[in-house]
Amino acid sequence: MHEYSVTTQIVSKVLREAESRRAKRVLEVKLQIGELTFLNPEQVKFWYKALVKGTVMEGSKLIIQEKRGLVRCPKCGYEGSFKYEDDPAYHIAFPTLLCPKCGGVVEIIGGRECIIENIKMVV
Repeated sequence: MHEYSVTTQIVSKVLREAESRRAKRVLEVKLQIGELTFLNPEQVKFWYKALVKGTVMEGSKLIIQEKRGLVRCPKCGYEGSFKYEDDPAYHIAFPTLLCPKCGGVVEIIGGRECIIENIKMVV
């Protein structure tokens, strides 16, 4: 249930930004979430809606753009996506990802992001 804590941090950062700009209302928040964060977008939306109640963010639209994970294989040079089975154990211990081309252990080069990309507000 790390969605709650991550969403709490997102809402807190947006509220600080809105306060620093003396915003009357936040209209929209756009997030970029990588698949390797193992954040469930529907749970993030649920917690977002609950956490913004009674704030300048209440009623704002949350847009989530999901980013695929990308890997690089130091052994054969492969760069691209990978396959993994969604196993609940991955939410506790991160899986070892293997190169789909040669079977070597890969480096993660994308997909771990959780970024507040854009905030629209009324000042």
